[in-house]
Amino acid sequence: MENRRRITDLGTLKAFGNPLRMKLYSTLRVGGPATASHLAAQVDEAVSLVSYHLRKLAEHGLIEEADAQSEDARERWWQAAQDTLSFRHEDFKDTPEGAATHAAVVRGLIAHRREQYETYLDQQAAWGAEWRRAADQSDFLARLNPAELTALNAEISALVQTYTERGKAAEAAGDTEGRENVAVHLASFPFRL
Repeated sequence: MENRRRITDLGTLKAFGNPLRMKLYSTLRVGGPATASHLAAQVDEAVSLVSYHLRKLAEHGLIEEADAQSEDARERWWQAAQDTLSFRHEDFKDTPEGAATHAAVVRGLIAHRREQYETYLDQQAAWGAEWRRAADQSDFLARLNPAELTALNAEISALVQTYTERGKAAEAAGDTEGRENVAVHLASFPFRL
């Protein structure tokens, strides 16, 4: 089952909201355990800076030490402490600082997701026809009430989790051919014209 964490305290949200920390967390979540040196090379930053930000993420329980992946006992390995993070406006709306921090973190995530998708667009020819046919960018419009939107989001989340678990099981059984990381971004919100 998925290991989820809902961030409800402002200090942890602020710690996560730093753009480099978001990138480090995402890299550990997708790529698995890594050292500060490995991560520094991936994010093109100094090892000392990456180490500092890793310690800050660890202070808030967002990442944790991982089992050593090499013989070098001096290396410190890190991993994401959960599969999924969430944070909701309702947990931060009561103070101007909380609401502003929540909005800034969400905007940072949207920017990260946009960058991720634009990188795919720039490189899509290299993915091959099968992946290009499988990839999708859709826009749906529904007229719902809040309860229906909540139910829709829960059903979509459950469906994605079913495929995630199915993929993990297949990979554990040795079925690794053609498997890649796949991002599924969902934004569901009300709007008026």
